Amino acid sequence: MPELSETLQAVLNSLPHKPGIYLHKDAEGTVLYVGKATSLYSRVRSYFGDPADLSPKNRALVAKIADIEYIVVGSEVEALILENEYIKRYQPRYNVRLRDDKNYPYIKVALTEDFPRVYRVRSFRRDGNRYFGPYTNSGNVDATLDLMNKIFPFRTCRYDGATWAPPRGREENPPPDWKLKYLPRPCTQYFIHRCGAPCVGNVSREQYDAVIEQVLLFLEGKHEAVLADLKRQMEDAAENLEFERAASLRDRMQAVEQVLEKQKIIHTTGPGDQDVVALADGDDETCAQVFFFRGGKLVGREYFILQGTRETPASEIMSSFLQQFYDTAPHIPGELVLAAEPDDAEALRQWLRQKRGGAVTLIVPQRGEKLRLVEMVAQNAREVLEQQRIKWLSDSQKTALALDELREALNLPTVPHRIECYDISNISGTSSVGSMVVLEDGRPKPSDYRRFRIKTVEGSNDVASLQEVLRRRFKRLFATDAPTSEADDEEAEVVVADEVAEGPDTTEEVELVAGDEVAADSDTTEAVEAEQETLPDEAGTSADMAGDPWSQLPDLVIVDGGKPQLNAAMTVIAELPVGVPVIGIAKENHGAIGTYEEIYLVGQPEPLVLPRGSQGLYLLQRVRDEAHRFAITYHRQVRSKRTFKSVLDDIPGIGPKRKKALIKRFGSARAIAAASLDDLLSVDGMTRDAAERVLEHIGNGRAIATDASEDEAGG
Repeated sequence: MPELSETLQAVLNSLPHKPGIYLHKDAEGTVLYVGKATSLYSRVRSYFGDPADLSPKNRALVAKIADIEYIVVGSEVEALILENEYIKRYQPRYNVRLRDDKNYPYIKVALTEDFPRVYRVRSFRRDGNRYFGPYTNSGNVDATLDLMNKIFPFRTCRYDGATWAPPRGREENPPPDWKLKYLPRPCTQYFIHRCGAPCVGNVSREQYDAVIEQVLLFLEGKHEAVLADLKRQMEDAAENLEFERAASLRDRMQAVEQVLEKQKIIHTTGPGDQDVVALADGDDETCAQVFFFRGGKLVGREYFILQGTRETPASEIMSSFLQQFYDTAPHIPGELVLAAEPDDAEALRQWLRQKRGGAVTLIVPQRGEKLRLVEMVAQNAREVLEQQRIKWLSDSQKTALALDELREALNLPTVPHRIECYDISNISGTSSVGSMVVLEDGRPKPSDYRRFRIKTVEGSNDVASLQEVLRRRFKRLFATDAPTSEADDEEAEVVVADEVAEGPDTTEEVELVAGDEVAADSDTTEAVEAEQETLPDEAGTSADMAGDPWSQLPDLVIVDGGKPQLNAAMTVIAELPVGVPVIGIAKENHGAIGTYEEIYLVGQPEPLVLPRGSQGLYLLQRVRDEAHRFAITYHRQVRSKRTFKSVLDDIPGIGPKRKKALIKRFGSARAIAAASLDDLLSVDGMTRDAAERVLEHIGNGRAIATDASEDEAGG
């Protein structure tokens, strides 16, 4: 155990072997982390063992702990409840936190009111009313309320309905001081058929209650019950010759059927209620996506953003989300289908059972229909994170503010109109690639993205690889400006010849990519094969006409990394010279947990740390993440190409077209090795002679050995 202060040592010595919660605090008394434990003695002391046994997140946490407070409780379930309350109260930096959880809207059916209203609220209370939610999008709540009001004629006014009918249970003998009092006339809602107008006595309390009952069934997802009730009412109205009312009920039935038809797209095999929960990780945030199944049908879905999740296991994130979400959820289903097993699963089950008043099953499927549901929900979660990123970058006000903050913080002469960010990706020094992503006026410009295959650097050397990428990029700047010698002309021609456009993410594209810089503005393999000198833009004009991206000087260059990467970049800038401001951005302590980034500036020994809520910081993080994503995507494609190249490229008579056809037909070198002669002859373009060469070349087990070596390498 490392050397501890007297305060911490005294706390550790006094810890009881009982369940409870503990609060880690810094020197200023700020709560850094709230945790629960079945044994406070064992759990808290585990933080102060061998640092090598701790995650990067916990190592950074322990370094800041100056004091520990703990509270003993009677059971693990009580600890779970208290932990959740303290996390919401203090919002500790190192805990997984549900972002803005107090602001999520609900739909409230005010059953405690006379002639209950249905409306949106921002808080959930156990007050005898019915709540549905929480929802993450207020617009969706308003759209749902509007749809329901078209189908079910409930009131939306704020009048007190206590005088429109006698109190419940006193209809035959109302109180002496009660008097019937209607409004002079109904409002517009009545005339557009959105309210039955109980305010003027057009509907009785029983008739209005029947409408509210249908609203509740609709919100619960029990649409078949709503349809059955509407059909019964329509038939009764028709029998009583109330044809106008019957027509209105028919229209409401059709509206419900339209909603029901949309929900038939996705369903589960079981008849009960289920919530399916999956996660998608971002940089320091995670998207938790929930699909709500009621009666076997998908009735809704919501996503929630969790903060402080960097370097946090999925089990801890899942546990934290379930605690915080279902603590205020009005409805808990009997089955939760999860993408990851949560920490303290048994305590969670007991807690959920108490809140629901019935058993709750937690399932982490490994196969079958439920696993496919989890994968679908996880894909939706990933899409949400990407949409959030794009949405933020497309907000002109935020990006303008971010650019102005960067100009001031980085002491730039002007607002950076064009920003270029560079990143390197490799695994153990193999298949090294670089990426360049571009922002113009704070927004991504994918047509100017470029990818580089590292040529001159051997092994894992990110600094040298970054220098190669920058040299090649800025040599293109001079080449497109005005080459001053034959050497310059030759270099520009070589790079252009290597340049190809990015096609679809398929095996065909992987086979064709043989150059280094790869443009990202084309979606056809024909563009790859053409290797044209001028890259077409969206309007179809040439790069020379529209402005070659290589010829545009950036206002700011960002490199992913700290001092070594920044110094390497400045060496290249000084060589050429370009005269462009350069900064480096790296996570605190090179990957340890933190809510801020270190920004390295030329000539400054200490990194700059922008305020936590800075829009400029957010823009830097997003462009860095985009460069990393783009580099990783290309790196995977390069590795994929190497998998197939190792065997097929050495077979005489098997050129690019036949190789692509074989890969498209069989999918892998292993499958090609297992194919018969007749199978090979069925491939387009294959002759008997070529097929026999394939069998002769890979029939000795080379394909299987190659596949195995790729598997060992993570390919």
